[in-house]
Formats: sequence, structure tokens, C-alpha cells
Amino acid sequence: MPPKQQAKTGGKSQKPTKPSGGGKAKKKKWSKGKVRDKLNNLVLFDAVTQEKFLKEVPSYKLITPAVVSERLKIRGSLARKALIDLHKKGLVRQVVKHSSQVIYTRNTNPEEDE
Repeated sequence: MPPKQQAKTGGKSQKPTKPSGGGKAKKKKWSKGKVRDKLNNLVLFDAVTQEKFLKEVPSYKLITPAVVSERLKIRGSLARKALIDLHKKGLVRQVVKHSSQVIYTRNTNPEEDE
């Protein structure tokens, strides 16, 4: 088989060649971080949410503003105020009171107050 012959293209190759060498490595692309969905929680109670709050929350075993906020899709500040109101009515019992976290539980003996 005879040796292959190169086709003549005007003396220049079709693609310009880049100079080969060590060159720079590509810069590291930093990730933008995890993107969270924006919460669209209620600022005030509507009639449906108010009924759901009064019906379901006193039956929860662990009641915190965070739990109420997540389950009922209400703001944390609204959940805090509503839980204070439930505690005053005697529907829930306070377990722990801290400056930044309050924990309630269901009231098993409604007539027994501490």
C-alpha cells in the first residue's frame, strides 16, 4: 500500500492550531449555593385556618411555634401569639419557657392548672 498523500489546501491548514503547552488551568466555578423556595405564609388568620388551628393544634403531642407555622402555613410571630392565647384558655400546657423557645404539649387534664 503506498503512503498516504496530504491534500493541498493552499498551504494552510483548515483550523488554526493553538499553541500547545502547559497553559492555565480553568478557574474553579463556585456554586451559587442551595436555593430555597420562598415561603408564602399567612400573616393573619383567615376563617378556615383559625378553625383548623383551634381544632388540630390542641391535639398535637409536641407544640412549638415552628411546628404550628410549618403545618398550618402561618408566620412564626402569628403562631407564637396564637399559642400564648391557647395557653391562657387552658387548651395546651406549657412544658418549657425560654426567651427564644417555648414548648407546649396537649392538656390531658383541662381542669388541672399548674
